[in-house]
Amino acid sequence: MEFSNGPVPVQVRNESVGRKRAALLSLRPLGIFALSRAGIFLIISAMALSAHQSIMSKLINWDAKWYLLIAQRGYVHSIPPGHGNVAQCDLGFFPLLPLLIRGVHFVTGFGFNVAGILTSTLLGLFASIAVWWLLREFFGQTGADRGTALIFLSPGAFVLSMVYTEGAIILFVACSMIALRRGRWLLAGLCAAVATAADPVGTAAIIPCVVACVIAIRTRGEWRSILAPLVAPFGVGLFFLYLWFHTGSPFSWLHAQRVGWQNGKLGTGIFTALWHFFNHGFVDPNYGIKAVSTITAVGLLILFFRAHPPAPWVGYVVTVLVFGALSPLIGVTPRLLLRDFPLLGVVGAKLPPVWFEVVLAFSVMLLAALTIAAGGYRWTP
Repeated sequence: MEFSNGPVPVQVRNESVGRKRAALLSLRPLGIFALSRAGIFLIISAMALSAHQSIMSKLINWDAKWYLLIAQRGYVHSIPPGHGNVAQCDLGFFPLLPLLIRGVHFVTGFGFNVAGILTSTLLGLFASIAVWWLLREFFGQTGADRGTALIFLSPGAFVLSMVYTEGAIILFVACSMIALRRGRWLLAGLCAAVATAADPVGTAAIIPCVVACVIAIRTRGEWRSILAPLVAPFGVGLFFLYLWFHTGSPFSWLHAQRVGWQNGKLGTGIFTALWHFFNHGFVDPNYGIKAVSTITAVGLLILFFRAHPPAPWVGYVVTVLVFGALSPLIGVTPRLLLRDFPLLGVVGAKLPPVWFEVVLAFSVMLLAALTIAAGGYRWTP
């Protein structure tokens, strides 16, 4: 397989379009997203019908329940005593998605469950458009189509139909990267700041701002670029400040995670998954899927670096994978690779057409399989 590793074409970067044409072009990623959601809906509908359950019950499990709980009542003031399930509480989750859900509930009058699904769907839809335009600046329309398709039809993309944070992270990180590309430093920092309030992995949005700032200062003496990395941490900073006043400790999120979920040694998640996989295969699908995701990530990284992507993208991709590597529980998962969207986007854009079709078809099959596994409660997304 030949994989182009030349520089991105300058003429693509400098292309500009009018508003009407931009709106028409945005229908391309919208169609990709709609197609992916239609497939997920058909699978979940069939599963719900066969199990005599509601479709909603398949979409608001696991982390979704915590986000909806925060949206309805806010955060508790303290962590329950003990370890494991008995100590789990909503302090272990970031506030952006609950705030957005509450806003949608207030505006529409929908119940929180429906408001949550609507919020996640809209975030995913706008994320697909933002990603497409980001990729288009470097790889043209065809490359953007392919990269966007590989992201939103990736195995972990099932969670974009759940009340999960992936849509918010992809949307605001992509917008931040577009703003960085165009030298709109304050806007880039603000978008990154929003992403940092969505999820711990969202704090990786700070790194592209730092990288772009260093490049701008060293190559052009553009000191105004420092606005981006200065503003970017505000989202997570405000959350920790809120926790300080609300619970008495700015580290309540970390404490809640450690006693409720991730109480192992840092950096052991990947090795645990690989050990279980090589010794027991898919007896426990969660370990098997994490192990395969780790191996896949290595292959994707090789192709990603061969394409010579922009330095801010490299900083983000590597940082997200480091988050997975440091976790004692999560490791590298399909969800993590989804949040690491430039990795999938660049590979999708640069693969030769025949190889892209093969990879995309395989990705779609895995997406369907994981949707069934999640709907059947065998895989915890």
